[in-house]
Order: sequence, then C-alpha cells, then structure tokens
Amino acid sequence: MDGVVMSSEEKRTWIMGLVAVGGYLTYLVILLSAGAPLPEVDYVPAMLWTIGGAILVSIVLNIVVGIFTPRAGATKDQRDREIYQTSERIGQSFLVIGGVVAMLLAMFELGYFWIANVLYLCFVLSAILSCTARIIAYRRGFQSW
Repeated sequence: MDGVVMSSEEKRTWIMGLVAVGGYLTYLVILLSAGAPLPEVDYVPAMLWTIGGAILVSIVLNIVVGIFTPRAGATKDQRDREIYQTSERIGQSFLVIGGVVAMLLAMFELGYFWIANVLYLCFVLSAILSCTARIIAYRRGFQSW
C-alpha cells in the first residue's frame, strides 16, 4: 500500500474485516482454553462478550479514523454505494449457508452449542467475504453492471 490513499469507506472496511477476524479468534481462544469438551463449555458469555467487544472496538476505531480523515474524503459517491451493495450480496451467501446448516442441526437435534456456533461462524465468514470483495473492488477496480 505504498503511497496509496484510502477512502474513508475503504478504511471502515478494513476495520470491519480485521475486527471480525480478531473478535472470532478471541472467541475461539476462550472456547478452546476452557479445558472441557466443546459442547459442555459455557459458550454464551464468551460469545456475547466477544460480539459486544467487537462492536465496541469497531465503534472506537471508526471514531479514531474519522477524527484523522479529512471531511472531503468522508463522502460516499455512487461508486462507493455500488461497491458496498455488491460486496454485501457476495457476503450474504454465508448467511444463507449458516441458516441452512443451523436448520439442519436443529432438525437433527444436535444441540444449541452447535447451532449458535455455526451461525456465529457464518456471520463472521460473511463479514470477511464481504470485506474482501469490497477491498478487492477498491484496489483492483470495480465494474458496475
């Protein structure tokens, strides 16, 4: 990224992607360090705290970036809106996959732990895929259809 100026939207995308990864990795570390079989781990507090923490970190980082970003670079143009919409549609594929897998897990009564964790993982994967598509569009160009 030598000498490349990022728009505020691209900066927000990087924040969202990195916070999603960091939050989920934190959750996994908490889960795996519990020392019990996964379905027996009290996952709800860890999940709620890492999701809440990720939201808080994202808000703080966006405020900090907003303070140091010139107002002229903070406006969204048509290209930003199209990139956002396209990347969100791309990322939503994991939400559909997560919903279907969670439904199957519920049908086979495999437990709340697995259902909640599949949904959480798919939300994170959706955010990562969406952010990745958005960053690629900003870096390599975007062809609106």
